[in-house]
Amino acid sequence: MTALHGVRFAFGTLTVLPVRVTRWDRAAARAGMLCAPLAGLVVGLSAAALGGVLLLLGAGPLLAAVATAAVPAVLTRGLHLDGLADTADGLGSGKPAEDALRIMKQSDVGPFGVIMLLFVLLAQVAALSALYERGWALGASAAALSAVAARLALTLASRPGVPAARPEGLGAAVAECVPVPLALTAAALVTGCAAGAGALTGPYGALHAALAVFAAVTVAELLLRHCVRRFGGVTGDVFGALAETAGTAALVVLALGQ
Repeated sequence: MTALHGVRFAFGTLTVLPVRVTRWDRAAARAGMLCAPLAGLVVGLSAAALGGVLLLLGAGPLLAAVATAAVPAVLTRGLHLDGLADTADGLGSGKPAEDALRIMKQSDVGPFGVIMLLFVLLAQVAALSALYERGWALGASAAALSAVAARLALTLASRPGVPAARPEGLGAAVAECVPVPLALTAAALVTGCAAGAGALTGPYGALHAALAVFAAVTVAELLLRHCVRRFGGVTGDVFGALAETAGTAALVVLALGQ
């Protein structure tokens, strides 16, 4: 039953799919963050499906890439992108932690947030377009892998030693709820599955996919550590920033060297 509540927690908090969260305790949060990559897989496959349909209808790689990048934003109600913008504004302000957190809670988006959104979305579309130009399968698999890697970053960020910056919100609900052995097991499973899928295109494909996951979690870890130093912990906005950063890093690596 805990696993079912975890799936509900993951899909209910990380997507807009009509899944009701029936438990909001630490056990459900732990299971939910462990199931976060599964929610990412559904989001990624949905994005890949729309991109594939557009290509079949005669749309070019660029339009398919834009649609593919738009699906995760729609299925998360833009929360991860909003978190990325708010985190950029908080970090860019140069203010002490308390003031930076206050800036992040404001409803408007500042110049740092706008710039970060612009470059991240451009990078995602450019990478997906390059991959779609080489074949639908490459673009589709990249969309799925990047979405899974993005949510894996959230699983790893929920480990002990990464406190919440505020006493309320999603960050407080999931902070330090996933034991390190379970987080590492999730990372190993995601990396192994990515490598297995990549192996369908040859040994280099397996290595390339595994490297994309590694790059995603590494870049997210660097951002996470910086946020903990600046804010004193994580917030829901930081989790959104981690997801977008990790997903973008995975796409860039996948677009390179194909």
